[in-house]
Amino acid sequence: MTTSREEHPFAAYVRILARGRTISRALTQDESRDAMAMILAGEVEDVQLGAFLMLMRYKEETAEEVAGFVEACRAALDVPEGISVDLDWSSYAGKRRQLPWFILAALLLAQSGVKIFMHGTEGHTPGRMYTRETLEFMGLPVAETLAEAGKHIAQSNFGYVPLEGLLPILRRIIDLRPILGLRSPVHTIARMINPLAAPAMIQGVFHPGYTDTHQGAAALMGQAHMSVFKGEGGEIERRPNKPLVVKSLHEGVTSELEWPPLLSESRQPHDNDMDTSRLAAVWRDELEDDYAVAAVTGTVALALATMGRASDPADAQAQATAMWQARDRGRFGAAA
Repeated sequence: MTTSREEHPFAAYVRILARGRTISRALTQDESRDAMAMILAGEVEDVQLGAFLMLMRYKEETAEEVAGFVEACRAALDVPEGISVDLDWSSYAGKRRQLPWFILAALLLAQSGVKIFMHGTEGHTPGRMYTRETLEFMGLPVAETLAEAGKHIAQSNFGYVPLEGLLPILRRIIDLRPILGLRSPVHTIARMINPLAAPAMIQGVFHPGYTDTHQGAAALMGQAHMSVFKGEGGEIERRPNKPLVVKSLHEGVTSELEWPPLLSESRQPHDNDMDTSRLAAVWRDELEDDYAVAAVTGTVALALATMGRASDPADAQAQATAMWQARDRGRFGAAA
């Protein structure tokens, strides 16, 4: 005689996604929040988690699902009081064709008074240069917790925490990529967490189709200011030789605007050396690199527009160029 087993509570969420072509549907925002809360609490079997992640990957996550997932992540965070930031900056892709010029952009903004919190991960894709290793190479501090990042922000307007310092289980899920063979929705979710509730959030993605998802999720969560665009390598970095479509959200109003290219040469160079020391050399004016400077100032301009500190792309670029010219060349960056 066989004894029937009681169904696992998480099975309902797998079933919603996998009941077949005509019955399956996306999760609602509330369902997504509840499902992610169970995952974060360790209440899901590994086989369920793998099935859930790949079903989500196959159909691609909706804005409602991302919003629900992110809300659950935010609720699970241990956020210290008293840390105020202006801009949330995620870094989850890694670079392989160009050095991470966006780091100079973030440090230039910080040196100019913008309080930036950056978070990311590394190692999930071979052959890429990640933010943590770059910061460490440059002698810049990497925090292990939000509290430690808060101290760095108070000192230099810039703090970075790897994903495992926020929610270790999300890092574990990202590390499943070699096992599952595909990225999971966590790559999208983690970018949107904004753990310190910055009023402005900027996003760079690799696949342009995800721009609507990020914009929609931000609107559902009541984000005051955000922008998303196709970034170099999937990071928050302007490709200065290309026109750029930026999708934004300001106080509940969504918009889309094309920014003109900054360089006349349309071909994007490929950096075969990826020599990290060039970051400092460009900052100190020891190396002339028009592409690098345009990438840095173009990214700063996008951040200024995201925060509502520029009237249009031309104004944003003019401010960014002035900030670059006025930088402290004797210091590598705001956190150095």
